Parts: sequence; C-alpha cells; structure tokens
Amino acid sequence: MKALVTTALALPLIALAAAQARPGGADGGSAVPAAAAREGVRVSRAGSQASMKGPAEWFTGVVRIDPLFAANAPSRGAGASVTFEPGARTAWHAHPLGQTLVVTAGVGRVQGWGSAVQEIRPGDVVWIPAGQKHWHGAAPTTAMTHLALHEALDGKVVEWMEKVTDAQYGTQP
Repeated sequence: MKALVTTALALPLIALAAAQARPGGADGGSAVPAAAAREGVRVSRAGSQASMKGPAEWFTGVVRIDPLFAANAPSRGAGASVTFEPGARTAWHAHPLGQTLVVTAGVGRVQGWGSAVQEIRPGDVVWIPAGQKHWHGAAPTTAMTHLALHEALDGKVVEWMEKVTDAQYGTQP
C-alpha cells in the first residue's frame, strides 16, 4: 500500500503518468503505433495544469511544482518547472533512468552522494546519472527555478530517501 501511495504521489509531483510499455512491431522493433502517428502535434497550454506544493516528506522549505508535460507513449519522458524558495531543497533521491535539470532563474545547489556541493545558475544544465543519489535546491539567500526532465522505468520515476541535513546543505560550493 505504501508503495502504491508513494507512486501515486510521486507521479503528479514530477509530472509523470505511469510509463507504458514501448510497443514493438511484428519483428520486435520499436515501431510507433499507428494511432500515435495519426495524433499529430499537441500543444499543452501554459498554466493548463495546476501548481502544487512540494510535499514536506520530500522537500525542506517552500517548493512549488508546475507540471509541464507527462509521458506520451511510446516516450517515457516528462517534465516540470520546480521553484525553490531560498534555502529550500529536495531530500536525497535517485531516478532509475537519470535526470536532467535546466536552471532557468536564480541560484541553486546540487550534490551527488560523495561529491562536493556545486552552485548552479541560469543556463546551466545538470545531468544526474541513473541511480545516482543526489539532491538539488535553492541557495541559502536566493530562490532558484529549474526544469526537471526524466523518464519512468516500469512505472517508477524516483526513489525518495532521507532528508538533506543542514550540515550537508550548508557546505560551501
């Protein structure tokens, strides 16, 4: 039940619908289904999905999540715009297929387990490898917004872990 609740909360949190299996052609390839090919271009209007507050169990501080797009089969990719108020951050977590962050405003921090804290600024692109334990968030005195892009593997988007301590967060980049 806990896994079901975690999955149900994690998916909208990071703007994902459960990943669907990639359909294959008769030869086992990755042919695009005819229905998907007929759909054509789809525009998702800005603000068409409600913003949500980052849950306290996964974030420290004030965090707003604005879903941008969910996975559209056969794609598994999805994304959200996430805004962290000064000092706000994620808990330690990992993504089964990795994550890309594109900083759009402010000053932030990111850290992979066992690595130094790094400062991130607008225009910076951060790649976090599959399974890498990490956290990211705003600088102590400046808010930060980034686009968070990732894929689901067998319906799983993220594994949440313990909170980042003040000592871990406070390490100078």
